[in-house]
Amino acid sequence: MENDVYYTLKAPVTGEIKVKGSRFIGHAGPVHEQEEAVSFLNRLIKQYHDATHHCYAYRLGTGNESVFRTSDAGEPSGTAGKPILNVMDGRSLSDLVCVVVRYFGGVKLGTGGLARAYAECVNVTLDKGTVETCFRTEVFRFKFDYDYTGAVMRIVTGFRGQILESQYGSQTELTVQIHKSEASDFRKRLLDETSGGIEIFCEEARNR
Repeated sequence: MENDVYYTLKAPVTGEIKVKGSRFIGHAGPVHEQEEAVSFLNRLIKQYHDATHHCYAYRLGTGNESVFRTSDAGEPSGTAGKPILNVMDGRSLSDLVCVVVRYFGGVKLGTGGLARAYAECVNVTLDKGTVETCFRTEVFRFKFDYDYTGAVMRIVTGFRGQILESQYGSQTELTVQIHKSEASDFRKRLLDETSGGIEIFCEEARNR
């Protein structure tokens, strides 16, 4: 159940700091796929095409399914991407991309100064956002005869399932959203309680 819960930003935000003449412009936004994170980054590279660096980090998923990527984008190794990710992780945020655009101001900050500047920019940026609690879910569509209605509805209620669609006729067809960690048990209970007299289609994993 705990692995179903994650925290991300409700909407994209931006923030900016200046350190010894250099401008650090932070952008952060919720994403659910690596392609979305790359698209977010590419839009900013195009928007700030004259910037000195476009450093970033993103994390998707939680626990063993978590994936992340960082980039120093030409800054000294470990001075940009990792500090950006560390701030995100320190706030327990996932399904999130953070990009910091830097315009060099003529004064070198040193490795320690750079790491602090990138971290500060991300903190300033994230402080402007609203954190949203989300759940990883799985969607099932299934059909069953009328005689199984009571048993099926008790199972759906017991698993705190959300009915997304329903159709009634010679057979009942339901589309139900379940917390991902409970999906396997939910499927087993449906089959056990109906003695296999139910047709189950697992549609897709979702985030909400």
